[in-house]
Amino acid sequence: MPVLQFSASVRNSRLDQIETFIGTAPMFRIYSGAIPSSVSAANSGTLLAEAQLPSDWMGAAVSGSKQKAGTWQDASACATGTAGYFRIYDTAGASTWIQGNVGATSSGCALELDNTSITSGQQVTINTFTLTDGNAD
Repeated sequence: MPVLQFSASVRNSRLDQIETFIGTAPMFRIYSGAIPSSVSAANSGTLLAEAQLPSDWMGAAVSGSKQKAGTWQDASACATGTAGYFRIYDTAGASTWIQGNVGATSSGCALELDNTSITSGQQVTINTFTLTDGNAD
């Protein structure tokens, strides 16, 4: 069985490249339903919330982990439903770059909300979003 390990500096560099590649102010969307099989698969469920993320949307990676930066918020949700997954797109919202599961605070999901039940018109604020790079030494 192969063993592959990276120093924290290599892991941090890989994580920081994600924000550089995707660019400033990407589009963020939360959908109901099951997460698609891959980022290249079509959206499933109902679009519940969307927002343009801040220009510097992620903090610098530290110890192989990267946290959201700034306020991630939709002032007025698009529809009513239960959050199932999220996607991060390019600034225009055309190309999907990241997707993951959504859960309540302390659920251990990739993205955490204080309440996964979203009502049309409500404000939706993302509390926690963390990227962690694998293969720690």
